Amino acid sequence: MTEDQQQEYLQLGTEPAPEDGSSESSGIPNNISDEDAFRILWEMKIKKRQKLPTLPDTVTELTTEEGSKVYIVGTAHFSDSSKQDVVKTIQEVQPDVVVVELCQYRVSMLKMDEETLLKEAKEINLEKLHQAIKQNGVMSGLMQMLLLKVSAHITEQLGMAPGGEFREAFKEASKVPFCKFHLGDRPIPVTFKRAIAALSIWQKIKLAWGLCSLSDPISEDDVEKCKQKDLLEQMMAEMIGEFPDLHRTIVSERDIYLTYMLKQAARRTELPRASETEPRKSIPSVVVGVVGMGHVPGIERNWNCELNIQEIMRVPPPSTLSRAVAFAAKLTFFGLLGYSCYCISKRTVRIILSVPATQYCLQRLNQMATDLK
Repeated sequence: MTEDQQQEYLQLGTEPAPEDGSSESSGIPNNISDEDAFRILWEMKIKKRQKLPTLPDTVTELTTEEGSKVYIVGTAHFSDSSKQDVVKTIQEVQPDVVVVELCQYRVSMLKMDEETLLKEAKEINLEKLHQAIKQNGVMSGLMQMLLLKVSAHITEQLGMAPGGEFREAFKEASKVPFCKFHLGDRPIPVTFKRAIAALSIWQKIKLAWGLCSLSDPISEDDVEKCKQKDLLEQMMAEMIGEFPDLHRTIVSERDIYLTYMLKQAARRTELPRASETEPRKSIPSVVVGVVGMGHVPGIERNWNCELNIQEIMRVPPPSTLSRAVAFAAKLTFFGLLGYSCYCISKRTVRIILSVPATQYCLQRLNQMATDLK
């Protein structure tokens, strides 16, 4: 399968059919038309969809004006029970769309195994820092790395990679016929750039210091609390609680964005047609949203509001002070890099000159120069 095909399947949340064209795994005979196969798959899906689904306590049900149902699973990003809640919800309601709290910049975690993700989450190196700065700018990139440090700290303490509930959602969505998979979160660069722009230089320093000094161990009680509350979001809320503007950009604005994307996903679903001449018919959709439980109250508050995401997608230009700080940071970085290269080269030259063979050659050259005179 080509990379383009893999990307297409990733966006749709479906898995490719077997290369031999077999449909035995779905219980559909090989000798029927595509139209009949679509119809049978749709009927199987509707039959499996529970009219009165048995759902976990972490699920909030919302409806749209068109009658579509949206089941929001409030999850903790480091919790096995949240994974189970996601699987159970998708199996019970057989959704038409699954929306997760991810953007295109974090979609790679859906294709990685747990071991790889665990290793990636623990490692914060210069390559990641360079990538974050290249993607988001100096200040936003540094802030992103500090937030990754928080996540890495929890990962190391719990021995569990983040985002397991999203990977489970992706797997389960691929098992549901005609189920699409949507990324519902605002792009990370927009969030971080808006967050940085909302802080004064003193607030940036104070927040960075708080993130850098995070090293408290996570107790077994905290691990148990993960099953009921999102530990990552709780720690972040405690750190940014004294910065109202930061809370607005990182939490409240994303509540609005997630709500908007869920409502877009909940538009009426068009039924499969046996032929192009058959009239188009549509029915209310069933949507499952998988988000951190800290976003659920905000989504409920915004659900019946008129939403316009243009404003919260706008990235304000950097202030003069921010540009000056960014320039100073770049100057310092390249200055330290140049000085390091100078020290290394100076030391290398000294080592070369101290080698007896080098000294002999220099003496011979000096003697030849003297003879020529």
